[in-house]
Amino acid sequence: MTQYSEQNQKYVIPTEDNDKFLLNLGPSHPAMHGILQNIVELDGERIIKSHPEIGYCHRSFEKLAESYSYNQVITITDRMNYVSSPANNVAWTLAVEKMLGIEVPKKVAYVRVIFMELARIMDHLVSMGILGVDLGAYTGFLYFFQQREKIYRIIENMTGARLTTAFGRVGGLERDIPKSFKKDVYDFLQGFPKTLNEFHKLLTRNRIFMDRTRGVSPISKERAIQYGFTGPNLRATGVEWDIRKVYPYSCYEEFDFEIPIGIDGDVYDRYLVRMEEMNQSYKIIKQAIDHLPDGPWHADVPHVVLPLKRDVYSNMEAMIFHFKIIMHGINPPVGDYYFSIESPNGELGVYIISDGGPNPYRVHWRRPCFYYYNAIEELINGGLIADAVACISSLNVIAGELDC
Repeated sequence: MTQYSEQNQKYVIPTEDNDKFLLNLGPSHPAMHGILQNIVELDGERIIKSHPEIGYCHRSFEKLAESYSYNQVITITDRMNYVSSPANNVAWTLAVEKMLGIEVPKKVAYVRVIFMELARIMDHLVSMGILGVDLGAYTGFLYFFQQREKIYRIIENMTGARLTTAFGRVGGLERDIPKSFKKDVYDFLQGFPKTLNEFHKLLTRNRIFMDRTRGVSPISKERAIQYGFTGPNLRATGVEWDIRKVYPYSCYEEFDFEIPIGIDGDVYDRYLVRMEEMNQSYKIIKQAIDHLPDGPWHADVPHVVLPLKRDVYSNMEAMIFHFKIIMHGINPPVGDYYFSIESPNGELGVYIISDGGPNPYRVHWRRPCFYYYNAIEELINGGLIADAVACISSLNVIAGELDC
């Protein structure tokens, strides 16, 4: 039990005259998904007061970026939302390409869409599987993780990594897609709908699951907007807002898909929205892989994209560009730039200040988890401890992204 003075968040030590109980709900607790910390004051099992701790896992990613080249920063994005790192990678490369005025070939755009939607499915598989685990239903998580493993294999064949993928480069991809890429994606698409349907049968109309989620930690669309909610947590309140539709990027305007929305903004609606988003991501991937265009795997920008090694050893011009990129880096124009994507968790924005040098002068990430965690206090106060676990799980707060 942690002792807090009246000056420190106004928590008091329980005494004979004060039967309230002070509890550290996390960190280092499975229900808090790792290192999230919530200090709660309890009356029995009901939360009277709470204080979410933001910054417990601050890793100074934004400051680190100032000493990295623009392509090296991609490795940082892997470690923010590590559950769906390919989407973070693409967000950064798209932002830098906007700075440089680069338009990538359509093949690159389609491959990025496939990877971003695979990342969305990966993210929702874990978050919804863990929601079941947190409420006592373990089987569905195992079903889902089998599908995530199939996506891992696709990513591993493409990038050589599974979790921290460092997918893509500024101006295109790191390399061309492997010959087995289409087959690997089709193999995943063939089995995924069955697993999604099985998970629905396990939980969606399960009376225990519904009692534990319906009406739990609801938030209105007005309060969600005031807090800065985006993504599935905002759409669960009934707001039809998706950057892929409002400000299309990477050829998203060419794909047919719908935006699922909820009504009450409670745990159950957040669950249903993410479940349907996986179905819509399936449709997008199917369209993209069916019509995957041929063409180069990077833009024709030799001052940005490293030439092939064999060309460096045999072509003077390629050797010069290789030397310039390695020694002097990529030099975007001076200015302030912002770009955002619809990541699995919401609007992931990148704000970059360039001084014309090879490294960013300043970087700031608009990470969606930061805004969700700010609302935790309002969402769990007055509810039970068990409801707090369900609420935090349904918001899908990723600690690495919370305070980067």
